[in-house]
Amino acid sequence: MRANPTPAEQKLWLALRANRFENQQFTRQSIIAPYIVDFASKAAKLIIEIDGDTHSAKDRYDARRTEFLESLGYRVLRFGNPDVMGNIEGILSVIAQALRHSPSPQPSPLGGREQD
Repeated sequence: MRANPTPAEQKLWLALRANRFENQQFTRQSIIAPYIVDFASKAAKLIIEIDGDTHSAKDRYDARRTEFLESLGYRVLRFGNPDVMGNIEGILSVIAQALRHSPSPQPSPLGGREQD
């Protein structure tokens, strides 16, 4: 895990924490299986990744990673640093649209209680 987020990650994190998405809880640097993702809403099964300027050499790695996360039922959105820094409202609009099309959380078979 990185201690210091990039400026783009900081900007998006502030927007996600402002609760603009109807109580969808996002976490930063979430662990999902063998990966650490930038942002995730586990209830909405949505992952948001912010790719840095030097990220282009990792296309194949990203494709495998995205395929794996999608096999777990997640939708993965990927944005570049310049996209977030230059068009945060557009990025938030894409996220809102993805959340509208996310599966609804399934009720717990235990009636909302965790079993020990």
